Amino acid sequence: MQIEKEIVQDKFENNYQKAIVNIVFTQSWIMSNMRNVLDPFDITPQQFNVLRILRGQYPKPATLNLVKDRIIDKMSDVSRIVDRLVKKELIERKICKSDRRAVDLLITPKGLELLSTLSNDKIQGYVHENLTSDELETLNNLLDKFRG
Repeated sequence: MQIEKEIVQDKFENNYQKAIVNIVFTQSWIMSNMRNVLDPFDITPQQFNVLRILRGQYPKPATLNLVKDRIIDKMSDVSRIVDRLVKKELIERKICKSDRRAVDLLITPKGLELLSTLSNDKIQGYVHENLTSDELETLNNLLDKFRG
């Protein structure tokens, strides 16, 4: 559906304003869809992002700083997210062997199983329904270019 119909606005000052509104609206739409998929599993999009980061490091552990650098939502309180994931037994904290002052984070088998259940098809299915592979590639290129 066109952005004008979604937000019930007849016109924009210019295409730049329309693009910004469209991007912000679309981000909110994506997050709402993602929450709908994740809610039955009792995890948030930010927790899902941390699990994916740790799966990418697996079987090597990651530091809290590595997770902070890679998390998509930079405003997230990563320490609190990690605490909740530890409580849910989806990740574990271990003392770093090379630096006893540091803490390593490692995804657990339970966390890996959850990510396997939440396959990309479930998370990204609503995008695949609307865009072809070529359109997704073009979109990615345009968004990269937009950010400079």
